[in-house]
Amino acid sequence: MSATLIKDVKKIFIETFKSEPLLIFSPGRINIIGEHTDYNDGFVFPAAVDKGIAAAIQKSNSGDCTAIALDLDSTIKFELNTLKPSKEGSWENYVFGVVSEIQNRNIVVGDFNIVFKGNIPGGAGMSSSAALENSVVFGLNELFDLGLSKHDMILISQKAEHNYVGVNCGIMDQYASMFGKKNHALHLDCRTVESKPYEINFKDHQLMLINTNVKHSLSDSAYNDRRSACESIAKLLGVKALRDATETDLETIIDKVTPANYQKALYVIQENTRTVKAAKAITDGDLETLGALIYQSHNGLSTQYKVSCDELDFLVEQAKKNKHVLGARMMGGGFGGCTINLIAKSEAKNFAETASKAYKNKFDKDCSVYFIQLSDGTHLVK
Repeated sequence: MSATLIKDVKKIFIETFKSEPLLIFSPGRINIIGEHTDYNDGFVFPAAVDKGIAAAIQKSNSGDCTAIALDLDSTIKFELNTLKPSKEGSWENYVFGVVSEIQNRNIVVGDFNIVFKGNIPGGAGMSSSAALENSVVFGLNELFDLGLSKHDMILISQKAEHNYVGVNCGIMDQYASMFGKKNHALHLDCRTVESKPYEINFKDHQLMLINTNVKHSLSDSAYNDRRSACESIAKLLGVKALRDATETDLETIIDKVTPANYQKALYVIQENTRTVKAAKAITDGDLETLGALIYQSHNGLSTQYKVSCDELDFLVEQAKKNKHVLGARMMGGGFGGCTINLIAKSEAKNFAETASKAYKNKFDKDCSVYFIQLSDGTHLVK
């Protein structure tokens, strides 16, 4: 958690609204393996990180609400009884969506003011959106004593994303951000929405992120397209979700689906299996197997699910050239964002420099390297 972020939002809140706010930190997340399996009722392996959103929130007695996005130097005033989505891509939809979904449960929310600021790199695939949604719902729950459980809160955040932002996301991002546990990753079953924490101590190895600093515009529409392809194949197979299907099941309908959709479904089934195998590898301390699974995950995302891009593929190829990197893959929705790398601690700095230089030569663009700590989920800051 960043003390600077907390200090910044508190200072601006007090200056603007002349009252002491509640302070909340809500983290972004990484995902070790299990990509695009969450909306197929499958398994994922996320962890909350020490980058996130700090929010200052308090009741308003001015007859309306004000939200201030400090990073964007943007302020919006609104009334609770006239909420509707702003134009696509507007940051306030994350705030409006959460309030609206709380109201849809026939829960009364009072007027409030909120100031927030984050240090999750935009477009990095680390779920700044879930962190923001969670900070709003968590803050409102505390402020107005709404009696929502953490489980209620993540469902509200997810619905906000569906109905106000227009991304038909699974539950992983909101869950990891809300339930994160310091120094642990969560092996999450997205059907039962229950997880088992695994302590992450890779001894001589660590996780490192490299951000391509690109975000191709395909992402949201392609995400929704893939989700509907998966759902239609599950329906053809007569199962609730692809989590219930095997590779053998899939072969029975090979002549009823396009080759591209067949590969997408195959990827999801295989990735689900890899995520279960990864949990065993972590338990056994078998980092070579874990690394191999991570490389296989990227190959599937790139060649079968087709959500990678040249920049991500290039960084994974750079990783493969270095024997100290046990595994690397694209992380997040795709078409840009970060690669996650499992690398020897002694080699991390050197690889970061080599990969950055090669990337700059290839794309005439800088990538960014992040060393992250695994942190606790959304919480009040005293």
